[in-house]
Amino acid sequence: MKSKRVILITGGAGFIGSHVVRTIVSNYPDYRIVNADKLTYAGNLENLKDIENKENYVFEKTDIVDKKAVVDLFDKYLFDGIIHLAAESHVDRSITGPDEFVLTNIVGTVNLLNAALARWKGSFDGKLFYHISTDEVYGSLGREGMFTEETAYDPKSPYSASKASSDHMVRAYNHTFGIPVVISNCSNNYGPNQFPEKLIPLAINNIKNNKPVPVYGKGENIRDWLYVEDHASAIDLIFHNGKIGETYNIGGNNEWKNIDLISLLCRIMDKKLNRPAGTSEKLITFVKDRPGHDLRYAIDSSKLQKELGWSPIPSFQTGLEKTVAWYLSNSKWLENIISGDYSKYYDSMYSGR
Repeated sequence: MKSKRVILITGGAGFIGSHVVRTIVSNYPDYRIVNADKLTYAGNLENLKDIENKENYVFEKTDIVDKKAVVDLFDKYLFDGIIHLAAESHVDRSITGPDEFVLTNIVGTVNLLNAALARWKGSFDGKLFYHISTDEVYGSLGREGMFTEETAYDPKSPYSASKASSDHMVRAYNHTFGIPVVISNCSNNYGPNQFPEKLIPLAINNIKNNKPVPVYGKGENIRDWLYVEDHASAIDLIFHNGKIGETYNIGGNNEWKNIDLISLLCRIMDKKLNRPAGTSEKLITFVKDRPGHDLRYAIDSSKLQKELGWSPIPSFQTGLEKTVAWYLSNSKWLENIISGDYSKYYDSMYSGR
């Protein structure tokens, strides 16, 4: 049977990408979903074990920086839709090694745009290039106000600057060549399968093992937190119903100071681990703030809510408790990540293909 649509999802083995792949594969059995991922340190096919044998799903190990590999992929599958998540995304890593961020986030995005343009230039009807971005392109907020889709870009780190550049390139290809595009900019995600260099899984693992929990500066930085499954549902909605050429902000309406978030997490961990109240908070350790650390992000997602009817589902306490429960019941997954053994899963599953 011919698939109704053939969709490329880049970065689908990563944290957010794996939830998006699972959502689209499960919700649209008549689509063919191709997951293209380079499988860097943050890509883990164990994240998709539950759907890897679905008839409408296929994995392709691909580096989007490799122009020929991208073109070959388009020639092989004739995509009519792209959901582009592949990106280097950790701010600290962008400070110590910005080159990779330029290559993956800018050059990789342009390679995908060029391949789509070459494949689709006969007709853009029914085609869509959906670019997933971040709220960090907007820079930093003071104590008041929120980022809207009209907020001027003001990136402060090599990571956010590279994402801002890729956003501009996507819009340029829409305006100059007519490629149908949508863009979404999202706040901080949390939930199952997140690589443990990020704040919440790092804190969960350190608390579990009675190690210091590092908090930058005085913990005054504020972020808007969104449960990853809510992000995946928003991406599904925007891909199918978003207006061509538009940008949609996705936020959790859920601002927390880092120190307050970690304190709540400590209380949840004490209950889950049957420790006396206050035990985990003693592990909080303040460390030197990182360069260019934005004070506050907050997303106004009212456009997405009004136009497409989306809203985040769980409360932060509920989402955080679900996240903690997942990490505590998937200790083997975490151990494989920390030891580096997660990369062996690809070899065991795909080396003979």
